[in-house]
Amino acid sequence: MIVIDANLLIYAYDRKSAFHARSRAWLQDMFAGATPVWLPWLSVTAFLRVLTNPRVPVQQRTLEQNLEIVDRWFEQPNVRLLSPGDGHWPILREMILRGQTRGPMVTDAQLAALTIECGGVLHTADRGFARFPGLRWTNPLT
Repeated sequence: MIVIDANLLIYAYDRKSAFHARSRAWLQDMFAGATPVWLPWLSVTAFLRVLTNPRVPVQQRTLEQNLEIVDRWFEQPNVRLLSPGDGHWPILREMILRGQTRGPMVTDAQLAALTIECGGVLHTADRGFARFPGLRWTNPLT
């Protein structure tokens, strides 16, 4: 099961990114395939937060255009929304403690916990996820 971090979603739609072409091609392959792809709320809302912020130097689209992009993701037959389950808190607590996370890094701990909870593999371009023991992750851009 593939869990996608926001950075790959953002790179795929930001033509200004050095990672745009590789991320876009990879994401299109994932959405066109049969393997289950899980999009956490964290990744979806981060995508919208970054790509609708006029202060962030990314390719600008309207709010409606960005919402349509997200709509198209969820129209794919292999794409599902990933939400925390009943066992989320103990895993998140462990990720926060064992990953020594503070401040904004708590969001990464939550993404790690979601991925562990669902038995998936996190796909991200952020090497910082190596800090979370037990998390299976890969960088599809390398």
